[in-house]
Amino acid sequence: MEKWLVAAKKADFQGWSRKFNIDPVVARIIRNRDVIEEEEVQKFLFGTLEDCYSPWHLKGMEETTTLLLKEIHRQSHIRVIGDYDVDGICSSYILTYGLQSLGANVDTAIPHRMKDGYGLNEHLIQEAYEAGATCIVTCDNGIAAKDQVKMAKDLGMHVVITDHHEVPFEEKGGERQEILPPADAIVNPKQERCNYPFKNICGAVVAYKVIKAVGEKSGYQHLEQLLMELLPFAAIATICDVMELKDENRILVKEGLKQVQVTSNWGLRALFEVNDIDPTKANAYHLGFIIGPCLNATGRLDTAHRALELLQSNSKAEAMVAATELKELNDSRKNLTLSGVEKAERLIQEQKLYNDKVMVIYLPQVHESLAGIIAGRIREKYHHPVFVLTDGEEGIKGSGRSIETYHMYEAMVQVKEHFSKFGGHKLAAGLSLRTGDVEAFRRAINVSAVLTEEDFVPVIHIDVPMPLEYAGFELAKQLQQLEPFGVGNPKPLFAQKDVLFVGAKRIGATGNYARFTVLLLKNGEEKREELMFFGDVGEFCHFLNHKYGENSAEELFSGRGRFQISITYQAGINSYRGRENIQFIMQNYY
Repeated sequence: MEKWLVAAKKADFQGWSRKFNIDPVVARIIRNRDVIEEEEVQKFLFGTLEDCYSPWHLKGMEETTTLLLKEIHRQSHIRVIGDYDVDGICSSYILTYGLQSLGANVDTAIPHRMKDGYGLNEHLIQEAYEAGATCIVTCDNGIAAKDQVKMAKDLGMHVVITDHHEVPFEEKGGERQEILPPADAIVNPKQERCNYPFKNICGAVVAYKVIKAVGEKSGYQHLEQLLMELLPFAAIATICDVMELKDENRILVKEGLKQVQVTSNWGLRALFEVNDIDPTKANAYHLGFIIGPCLNATGRLDTAHRALELLQSNSKAEAMVAATELKELNDSRKNLTLSGVEKAERLIQEQKLYNDKVMVIYLPQVHESLAGIIAGRIREKYHHPVFVLTDGEEGIKGSGRSIETYHMYEAMVQVKEHFSKFGGHKLAAGLSLRTGDVEAFRRAINVSAVLTEEDFVPVIHIDVPMPLEYAGFELAKQLQQLEPFGVGNPKPLFAQKDVLFVGAKRIGATGNYARFTVLLLKNGEEKREELMFFGDVGEFCHFLNHKYGENSAEELFSGRGRFQISITYQAGINSYRGRENIQFIMQNYY
């Protein structure tokens, strides 16, 4: 059962409507995104890269740029060490290409998921040392690598940490004390006393800010062009690392999508081509659910260096070979994921894990790289925090995905004695356990959880209760100004009670979707409108039969229905053969 909540945030909607030439409904939606002041409305609607924050607000940036410019001047060997997910790959590309453009002698190492695990480790430090690197720059990792950074320092190397993950801490005297690695410089907006105005940026954006700062300090003449070339990768990582599309993240993604359309990067262009996507029509969905997973697949099933090599391709032919390979890997990953989700579902039922506040699902035979994706699917269905564990090369590894009311990283800190390694955010985490500790971890994480039954009820946040007949073509066009949509800026959701359903038709290659016909009253006259539905049609039919009688679904699909159903819906523009029409998509019903 879902809980439907209507946003009730107040503002001068009529005033905003007049000042910014928008419908009051659009003004209300913007306010629902926690935008309060008129200056913020202006930035939300019309913000540009000039409205993004200076990299010099980031604590540690002065020390970082000073050190990197010295290394560049000396032509010292710099090694960038990234991570194997999309954020890590994009961060690595941004730092490597950016530093090369600024004159550095730089190369890249990305951990192998199976051999190295997450982040900085002794093996990578030793490799860098033996290769002659005198400076290590991390990206999207390193903030928790205290011992590894000490090892690098003991070997006489300089270390710069660029990261965005939560800073490890310990409780002393009722206060949190940061545990920072002994690096020469650290850039991470999550640090205490970091005055960066917006903390929720991904690792690639941190890397992007570092390149901007180094370029500014060195007086690099082509910095603006360089930053435009790098912007698509900051945008892709922001979406794929599930950062909120608020404040400067929204601007970076919006402007990054524009640069995607004209990118000269052979690898990115090839990825669009093999996936049959027109880059001039690319949106946040394409980056997050098609391009990102292709980059991710190589790090999940093989080595992420292949994704980095794709982005570093020097010709179309080279890029097309690599992009085709990545797409095939992603298709294979999809099949493996489906199998893993089915195994998880069986285990949940067999062990009655749905009774636990925090689900801990041990799937020893599942590829460890798929744990996070499977955890996310299970979290979506059961609306519980979920950890999926599997056998790695050294002990047990796992990934967690959480719900809004449960800070996963902080919960893990409370039971940290069970981990050999862990890290993450509020909504996602990674971990390593000793073999045999699964049940002990499951008990401990559940004992410490203070979740209530209400926390497990999915909440549907409705922007505006609004009759379908009010949502015309012009309003739908205005809603496009609110893009890009994603976490923190969801596609606007409307609701109407007691909509009269009079017909239905199954659509899609396998008939798994539906197009409903509803009867509206507009200007005193009855009007028929269509509602698209891409959810579970079988579940909808079961609901209808339960509410109105055994054969109700059959009556509706034969055009003989007259059933009142309350719905939530989205309104958008559908373009087909050069013609644009409003399209309504039903999301929820009761």
